[in-house]
Amino acid sequence: MEQGVGFAVGSVIGLLIAAVVGLVIGVIAKLLMPGKDPGGWLMTIVLGIAGSWVGSFLLAALGIGGTVPALIGAVLGAMLLLALYRLIKKS
Repeated sequence: MEQGVGFAVGSVIGLLIAAVVGLVIGVIAKLLMPGKDPGGWLMTIVLGIAGSWVGSFLLAALGIGGTVPALIGAVLGAMLLLALYRLIKKS
């Protein structure tokens, strides 16, 4: 029984950490891209998390690994998603 509780707490902590990292990545991406952005804090978090996934996928496809490239890839992925989001919301 204790193992199940530990797993549940670990997954909640993991989700909170992912949300905070996603928020930071999303904010950095929004700061690097000039212009008015649609969406608030929740969209920034989602953009950062999804951007991290996109960046990680692209770096893995290129065979690039490491912490610094992963962070750069996450920000670039978030910027790519932000550009796509702006195009969709604009039209």
